[in-house]
Amino acid sequence: MNIRRLASSQPDFAEQMDQLLAWEAVSDASVQGAVTEIVDRVRTEGDEAVIEFTNRFDRMSVDSMAALELNQQQLQEALDGLDDNTRSALLAAAERVRMYHDRQKQDSWQYEEADGTVLGQKVTPMDRVGIYVPGGKAAYPSSVLMNAIPAHVAGVEEIIMVVPTPDGELNQLVLAAGVSRVFTIGGAQAVAALAYGTATVPKVDKIVGPGNIYVATAKRMVFGAVGIDMIAGPSEILVVCDGQTDPDWITMDLFSQAEHDEDAQSILVSTDADFLDQVQASIERLLPTMERQEIIQTSLLERGALILAQDQQDATAIINRIAPEHLELSVAEPQAWLPEIRHAGAIFMGRYTAEALGDYCAGPNHVLPTSGTARFSSPLGVYDFQKRSSLIMCSADGASELGKVASVLARGEFLTAHARSAEYRIKN
Repeated sequence: MNIRRLASSQPDFAEQMDQLLAWEAVSDASVQGAVTEIVDRVRTEGDEAVIEFTNRFDRMSVDSMAALELNQQQLQEALDGLDDNTRSALLAAAERVRMYHDRQKQDSWQYEEADGTVLGQKVTPMDRVGIYVPGGKAAYPSSVLMNAIPAHVAGVEEIIMVVPTPDGELNQLVLAAGVSRVFTIGGAQAVAALAYGTATVPKVDKIVGPGNIYVATAKRMVFGAVGIDMIAGPSEILVVCDGQTDPDWITMDLFSQAEHDEDAQSILVSTDADFLDQVQASIERLLPTMERQEIIQTSLLERGALILAQDQQDATAIINRIAPEHLELSVAEPQAWLPEIRHAGAIFMGRYTAEALGDYCAGPNHVLPTSGTARFSSPLGVYDFQKRSSLIMCSADGASELGKVASVLARGEFLTAHARSAEYRIKN
């Protein structure tokens, strides 16, 4: 299997990179039409539409929402039913994620000026959020931890989880990592139910968590009626290696993203052409040993690449061009690379830091900006579940001085009422 090979020295390298990275998650007209119908019907018909679409798309046969909501006993049984090693791993991961996110929590603050005017910011958690946890080809209990724990740390009182269960199959590990209220619904119908509320599903303030193209399209469609974290594209990894790491390690790091689905993207950049050959050989040798061989192969052939860079500066330019979701710096001195790296969702530094550790238990969040959006977006965090309100309390002296400034600016904008409102507070 020959993965696409590129070299930054090629005259058409920029065009080839554009082609390699091209991805639009919600551009398909048929998907847009289908999601519009689903969202509109859930908004107007509520539970009835949710049941209909769940039966159709998840191949279920339920006749009430009661059959799609899990109770506390079921959630506790899922946790109790885990073997000791799995439960310990889940709890250890949860603790590490909580410790990391505790440091992100922002507190309210105020300061007083010399004339007695008080300014500040009040930080408040959201009342209720919805967490979408993917089902389908892979179930992700780690996604529950990464979405729910920052919300808990932020102080969100009510967390609603939705998770699709195709053919009625429940993943106990997902449930064991869950929250207090869980609905076994997915797709655009779950997003619409959370955004607008139904008789059974509470309306939330924000929806977070990744999903397929229908989920991404629905999240974009309901934004404004509800907050969202981001429009998530396929998972991606960019590994930069100086040629001194075991090629089998690098190969498996590339596989770790490719096995998510056929649209996932795995790219290796190195200044060592021989090392790229070694990784190519390793891929061919290790691929037949993988359970998800066909998915990995399709992903690597259609969206993967091995790129030869000229030097560290050139490799860094490629990093910033891609703005990857996951960046592995498998090099001797990764800290030395950081000052020039501007765009990446998460940076895994050193030969021993596999991206997979970040997916589960390192601590930082694994919900990350994809498809180049790391240029302007950040990982999911506690700050995504907190709102900020500005505080202004003027003393008499402060109102008088500020009123003079506001009056001039307001009259310059021909807003007389604004000006006079400020002028009433100016001392004679």
